[in-house]
Amino acid sequence: MKIDRIFIVLLACLALVACKPKQQSGRAEQWSVEQANEWRNSVGWLRGCNFSPSTAINQLEMWQAETFDPETIDRELGWAADIGMNCMRVYLHHLAWEVDREGLKKRMERYLEIADGHGISTIFVFFDDCWNPTYAAGKQPTPKPGIHNSGWVRDPGELLFSEPELIVLLEEYVKDVLAHFGNDSRIVLWDLYNEPGNNGYGDISLPLLQKTFEWGWAVNPSQPLTAGVWRSQLVNLTQFQLEHSDVITYHNYGNAERHRTAIDSLKLYGRPLVCTEYMARRNGSTFQTIMPMLKDEGIGAINWGLVAGKTNTIFAWSEPLPDVEEPPLWFHDIFRKDGTPYSEEEVEVIRRTTN
Repeated sequence: MKIDRIFIVLLACLALVACKPKQQSGRAEQWSVEQANEWRNSVGWLRGCNFSPSTAINQLEMWQAETFDPETIDRELGWAADIGMNCMRVYLHHLAWEVDREGLKKRMERYLEIADGHGISTIFVFFDDCWNPTYAAGKQPTPKPGIHNSGWVRDPGELLFSEPELIVLLEEYVKDVLAHFGNDSRIVLWDLYNEPGNNGYGDISLPLLQKTFEWGWAVNPSQPLTAGVWRSQLVNLTQFQLEHSDVITYHNYGNAERHRTAIDSLKLYGRPLVCTEYMARRNGSTFQTIMPMLKDEGIGAINWGLVAGKTNTIFAWSEPLPDVEEPPLWFHDIFRKDGTPYSEEEVEVIRRTTN
């Protein structure tokens, strides 16, 4: 089936969802600037990592009952807290919910209990257009040596194109999770959709992005809703994200000059800013150059990666090194599996900046 035909079928299914009776509760627009800035004052300066335990290759391995690993989560979040981190961005996956709805929520509760015990709040992410297009429940693949995120999976990925009726289940999933955790003070932000339009999807991702905001508004959790801007060339997606996010989040893996340009542009909206992805050493995006700048600007600083593990994110995008156990220059991540840092200098910078 060609992509344009898939898009037409998807739009038809979205139209059916839209025809459902509207809930009377909820809201129909983003927070006011005043509400958003009140939120910023209440949570303070957020700093932390995109987190999955080193024992998980992807979201499913993190959240499925058979491989959920609270011991590793507890240990690794302890290392994060020790260097002054206070917030983690954590990906969910609808399939883990579909297979075991109540079980997933119980595991989310357990994760939040562990994180809160370390003084760490959470940003949960629902959907994602990055990396592998298909997935399955059960045992997950083993990492491919030297390949960045070899087992990470999109959500919902190609399945939404082949089975557009999935949109009904996705709505139930988002609303169920938001209703369950919508007043949980341990969650500071809901990131509805990571990098919509990636992998060549472009505006094909716009209908799901739009519906996800509508679902979030229908539930109206106490925490703000966002979807981070990441590529300005995706004009329609970027405009929608900026005009509908309560708090503006963004990704930037460039050097300090490029990052500063992005900040200056986004500050014009007058809303709190959280950088939900940065720090790629090869690109000049480092803790030494970026984190102090974000602190000075009052911008949340959530870097990619905490502990080197099955995601292989110490290796760079599109630079496979299958014969190398550890690259001389790590791309992401802070700690090895035994808790020793990749760079003592970096850890000292993080500690000084978070104090």
